[in-house]
Amino acid sequence: MSLKDVFCQDKAVSLLQRVFCAGRIPHAYIFAGPDGVGKFKTALEWARLLLCKDPLVKNGVETADSCGTCQSCRAVEGNCHPDFNVIHKELVEFTKDGKDKKTPVDLPIAVIREFLVDKVCTRPTLSQRKVYIVSEAEKLNTASQNSLLKVLEEPPGYCCIILLCTRLDRLLPTTRSRCQIVRFGPVDEEKIFERLSQTGLGRDQAVYFSRLSQGSIGLACRWAQLEQTDAGLYALKTNLLDSVAKLKFENVPDVAADLLDKSKAIAKAWSELENDTSKKDIDRMASKSLVGMVIAALHDAMKLNVKPEDEAVNFDQKKRIEELAGRFTAQELAEKISGCYEILRWIEAGVNEKLVFEQLLFNLAESDRMTV
Repeated sequence: MSLKDVFCQDKAVSLLQRVFCAGRIPHAYIFAGPDGVGKFKTALEWARLLLCKDPLVKNGVETADSCGTCQSCRAVEGNCHPDFNVIHKELVEFTKDGKDKKTPVDLPIAVIREFLVDKVCTRPTLSQRKVYIVSEAEKLNTASQNSLLKVLEEPPGYCCIILLCTRLDRLLPTTRSRCQIVRFGPVDEEKIFERLSQTGLGRDQAVYFSRLSQGSIGLACRWAQLEQTDAGLYALKTNLLDSVAKLKFENVPDVAADLLDKSKAIAKAWSELENDTSKKDIDRMASKSLVGMVIAALHDAMKLNVKPEDEAVNFDQKKRIEELAGRFTAQELAEKISGCYEILRWIEAGVNEKLVFEQLLFNLAESDRMTV
């Protein structure tokens, strides 16, 4: 693999290649954009190029890439390069006082200090540079960012730090100002559909997941993988929309309990696909996926009330969307969508899943009684 294999992020890749050809490589980057659009893949291939002993450079057209064959490239491919490190919050259990600690919501200062700050002064051993990728940089708390600032202010000349971030507003101004920001946009829906179709997914499922993903090809591909397991995401969303469209106040506890069971089943299947991700994070991703399905249905109904010719995410359940559009005005649907985004914040904050799903459904069943 190499930079040329990064999918649908030509602008970001071109910027990095021009910088490399010019020999003006910043010591720190923020790769900013939604989840699943290729930030980590690009960071990995950029690191491979920075560490490569024999890079392929075409100055006339300002392109550059790793050779893929040198000792450094092979080490990166084998995940054993001594000068390449990926920093993530799951490393907390390997910190000095982290034995038996559960993975936190935030990226703790102990991880940043012990796996980056304390090691950055050690000179590279295999390549001429050292590269650190900090995953989920939006989860760096204030203490973690302050610990990182010293390195960002006075970095060793051989060091390059790449922060992967979905929410720039969660980084301190002092952190942002010391990094070169490279922005990543959503992937085109048609490109995602083409990729999902290659996995053997049915057409309806491929269309639905490509639209639901909102440009996140990584998330769409993960849903496609889950669909091909016992999780049955597509059937789940069909049943969920059936329930939401005709939801009665007195049925909320039963529907919420069923939704909780389905969320746990999805999380279990997800864990088997990503066994290096913490269980809590996977539980959150499963819950957020279900809430995202509800948001998509409400958005479809709102568009039907305002601009009915627009294509719907739930194109296969038009009757249910029409029922939702008949129950609520466009303004009410907008308010309910806002409430759903508040539910997503609850999930990120670790609120009990049972309470999350009950509140979500109560808000949909009785708009004048329970609102978020």
